[in-house]
Amino acid sequence: MVEEEQQRPDPDSLLALANEKPRGRLKVFFGACAGVGKTYAMLQEAQRLRAQGLDVLVGVVETHGRSETAALLDGLALLPQKRIQHRGRLVHEFDLDAALARHPALILMDELAHSNAHGSRHPKRWQDVEELLDAGIDVLTTVNVQHLESLNDVVGGVTGVRV
Repeated sequence: MVEEEQQRPDPDSLLALANEKPRGRLKVFFGACAGVGKTYAMLQEAQRLRAQGLDVLVGVVETHGRSETAALLDGLALLPQKRIQHRGRLVHEFDLDAALARHPALILMDELAHSNAHGSRHPKRWQDVEELLDAGIDVLTTVNVQHLESLNDVVGGVTGVRV
């Protein structure tokens, strides 16, 4: 009987484990270069998931003036951008605090390798994505092959797979 009790898990530890928030999932739309359809495919996936009832929020999407891509934003909730003074001009950046407060099931974060303007919480967008994933928010993002080497350690840390 004593041996059986020693093998039983501690109820408080089990409760703490059950109450832990699961980490968000990351899906990367990868392409050889700009203009191959990564953002378009990401938006198609977002529309499909929204149609299934998932709470989808557009954190950052660059349409690059493509009307077909912009049309896929219809019906998706857009997170207002944060305005930051950078090198004497006003720039628009992702508002991480607003995204965390809104806490959607899924957020779109185009251009994973983007460098944030000085004054943002993190210097790189991938760091914003890490914080979203840690908060239990799923993320769809895009990346070009030329940025892969610079993101090798990050992708390995997130996915557990080293290239």
